[in-house]
Amino acid sequence: MQVYWLEQAEADTPVEDNWLNSGEQLCLNGFRVPKRRADWRLGRWTGKRALTAYFNAPGSSDTLARIEIRPSASGAPEVFLAGTPGAVTISLSHRSGRALCAVSQRGVNLGCDLEIVEPRSDAFIRDYFAAEELRVIKEAPHADRARLAMLMWSGKESALKALHTGLRLDTRSVTVSFENASLDSKGWLALQARCPDNMVLHGWWQHAGNMIRTIVADQRLGYPVRLPVAPCCREASPCA
Repeated sequence: MQVYWLEQAEADTPVEDNWLNSGEQLCLNGFRVPKRRADWRLGRWTGKRALTAYFNAPGSSDTLARIEIRPSASGAPEVFLAGTPGAVTISLSHRSGRALCAVSQRGVNLGCDLEIVEPRSDAFIRDYFAAEELRVIKEAPHADRARLAMLMWSGKESALKALHTGLRLDTRSVTVSFENASLDSKGWLALQARCPDNMVLHGWWQHAGNMIRTIVADQRLGYPVRLPVAPCCREASPCA
């Protein structure tokens, strides 16, 4: 199963909103908190740009407006192309002015997460991590513990999205492990998330700069491929 990804920053988003359809513009106007509005807008922009690249479609405003990303009953994003369900699955995450979108074919339960490496309190780690994870963090060199904890946390977030539960499920019931725990690699490395009912999710993690990215699914994923993004254009084009 192949998985693709794209990351965008707030600076990448246009000033105008003509790439949103009327329903999305109505939703956007309903946000009263500026940060929530900016995060939602950046997530939709990143998702739509990823989808145009996935479908090899132009990045015109008309094309982007034909793509709609709606929340499902579980809260997971669903893609509609000109009002018709798209043959694709996506997951979205945003953090500190950046957004990540993972894309795969329909039928896979997919989750992605984007985090900043930052210290977390001992109380946070005790409350949200399983005993096995606590042991791995404790045995790691002190300088690596914050990064390792955030990597595990990101893997949990991705897994909970793939399970369509979010934080409604106890995070300690999902245990994240790595085939290679080196935090110095800038490439993607494999991870696993063991979940309730003996379910195992497979995926990838990447640590670059101060950012950690994780992508997991209920099927084995090929090495993540970064989507190329063509310059925005004004020509209208269908998206499939």
